[in-house]
Amino acid sequence: MTITLKSPLDMHLHLRDEDMLKIVAPLSAETFSAGIIMPNLVPPVTTIEAVKAYKQRIKDAIGDEEFEPLMTLFFKNDYSYEFLKDAKEHISAIKLYPSGVTTNSEGGVSSMDIEGLRSTFEIMSELEIPLCVHGETNGFVMDREAEFGSVYEQFAINFPKLKIIMEHITTKNSVDLLDKHENLYATITVQHLYITLDDVAGGMLKPHLFCKPIAKRYEDREALLRVALSGHPKVMFGSDSAPHPTHKKECCGCAAGVFTAPIAITALASLFDTNGALENLQAFVSDNAQKVYNYKPQIKEIELVKEPFRVQKSYANVVPMFAGEMLSWSVKE
Repeated sequence: MTITLKSPLDMHLHLRDEDMLKIVAPLSAETFSAGIIMPNLVPPVTTIEAVKAYKQRIKDAIGDEEFEPLMTLFFKNDYSYEFLKDAKEHISAIKLYPSGVTTNSEGGVSSMDIEGLRSTFEIMSELEIPLCVHGETNGFVMDREAEFGSVYEQFAINFPKLKIIMEHITTKNSVDLLDKHENLYATITVQHLYITLDDVAGGMLKPHLFCKPIAKRYEDREALLRVALSGHPKVMFGSDSAPHPTHKKECCGCAAGVFTAPIAITALASLFDTNGALENLQAFVSDNAQKVYNYKPQIKEIELVKEPFRVQKSYANVVPMFAGEMLSWSVKE
């Protein structure tokens, strides 16, 4: 049994920089046509020059692979109209991080006060630049995303022309918001479709499954599966593939992030097949995103075959999800 995916897209991707970039970028470029690249480098990507330079470093890292990096700016509440008008041709979105909620987000927004954000949001609305949001508060770890739901609603109501993408959603509460506000959309990761908090910390701690937002309850995973497997038009695949070297994962003070770039497509095919929903995989990994972002990707076909695939134990010094395990689908050579 085989299936062909047309121009798969990863709408939330961390490629890091320098040596790590050279390790991980080719792995995404092998099976995806394009990806939304996160801007939380050190220092963060906040200028047009930085966007262009980072994009070139990515292209250098992927070599001859057919992959388009869709660049983003790190959100600042003092971007001017002139700056964003010039930046628009170089970016696909702007990413908002609450300060300190995840890796390299210390320069993010410290207050979600509408009036403090109004100027930039209104400019983005006028220029039709999507807003991607890491939606968590600094509250109790299991409640952070749910608590941010009211912020999403304030954004959606006060800026109805602003296209808002709730990144890597993990809760039933976020799923429910999709059908409540016309301008709210979402990305969902591989790991949050597979695991709950039990898989991370229910027995022996599994650091390579620890990420932010943290995996939630069974009912939350079921809600995510429902919209992903059904091909819900406002939901897109975004891996949030977040590589860290082994010594930063297998240690005290474990870094947050699950590395899924090498296994994302095969893991999704296995999951959709198991749930009898292969016919909706194309929408989840490409078609929905094209409509949400008004983006036409380059033509790239990935053929998958229902044959066992053993995941590598590591890629250089980065351990992927399902390391050493078997998946039921493979990418055809």
